[in-house]
Amino acid sequence: MAESATCPAFQLGRPRYDQSSFFGRLRHVVDIIDPRTLFVSERRLGECVKLLDDFKHGTVPPGVSDVQLWEAQKIKQAIIHPDTGEKIFMPFRMSGYVPFGTPIVIGLLLPNQTVVSTIIWQWLNQSHNACVNYANRNATKPTPTSKFMQGYTGAVTSAVSIAVGLNVLIQKANKLSPATRMIIQRLVPFPAVASANICNVGLMRHNELSEGIDVLDCNGNVVGSSKIAAKHAIMETAFTRVVLPMPIFVLPPIIMSYLERLPVLQSNRRLLLPIHSLVCLATFSLSLPLAISLFPQMSQIEVSHLEPEIAMATESKVVTYNKGL
Repeated sequence: MAESATCPAFQLGRPRYDQSSFFGRLRHVVDIIDPRTLFVSERRLGECVKLLDDFKHGTVPPGVSDVQLWEAQKIKQAIIHPDTGEKIFMPFRMSGYVPFGTPIVIGLLLPNQTVVSTIIWQWLNQSHNACVNYANRNATKPTPTSKFMQGYTGAVTSAVSIAVGLNVLIQKANKLSPATRMIIQRLVPFPAVASANICNVGLMRHNELSEGIDVLDCNGNVVGSSKIAAKHAIMETAFTRVVLPMPIFVLPPIIMSYLERLPVLQSNRRLLLPIHSLVCLATFSLSLPLAISLFPQMSQIEVSHLEPEIAMATESKVVTYNKGL
């Protein structure tokens, strides 16, 4: 009853929470990345889609509450791509980013990495990131498979090159104490991943810059394709991909360097990996919604900042575009 009393009136296609504030975007993102949506059955998904279609056509069954409608939209948005209308493969959904990405993060942050292990973990991380970026891109324009492979190759190459290069430099730094060298080695994944993430987003979504992305008026009608809006979308997404790994790859090494000195862990070394895994899971779970909430998924831009043909095609002062996640 309490939830029904505070629940706003349902609006199809609109976020439940205010997207002009960071807290509102955070609550919206928490819904999108809710891992419980990974276990939604085909039958339940079909019921949600049908309920939303009924609402659109004004044929909602009596007794359906706003809470039920918001829940149906939450499930649909977590599973189905807003542009293609197709299901996103489970490991590449934003709700699957933490569950499927945490084992890779743990591997990246393991101490005493060899060159081979560094290459393997960086390759796995950028492979996962590339698929997530592609699956959650703005898909109003088709992306050729060749573009995907170019972006994937560039992202993996940049990540591996930076990580291996930094590790080699650290190993040659004879003036560093073993303890200092280990801490720095643990921090190497952050600059490697952050740099590669920028390349990953830029290369995976480069096609949007040349083709443009659809912009919508206040009624949801497509006004045209804008390369300027595409640039804004990619820059915003790239920025979140730099902020995202910051706590994930910086905090666990610092926390673990302290915990490893505790007597209980000194005498029980087998506890290190489980505790390390929990620390990585906690920081990943916190940083993902915070990073994605920096910008709304459906961003707005003034028509005066776009191409002249866009301004001529609509009377709206502001248009909306799907930034992607």
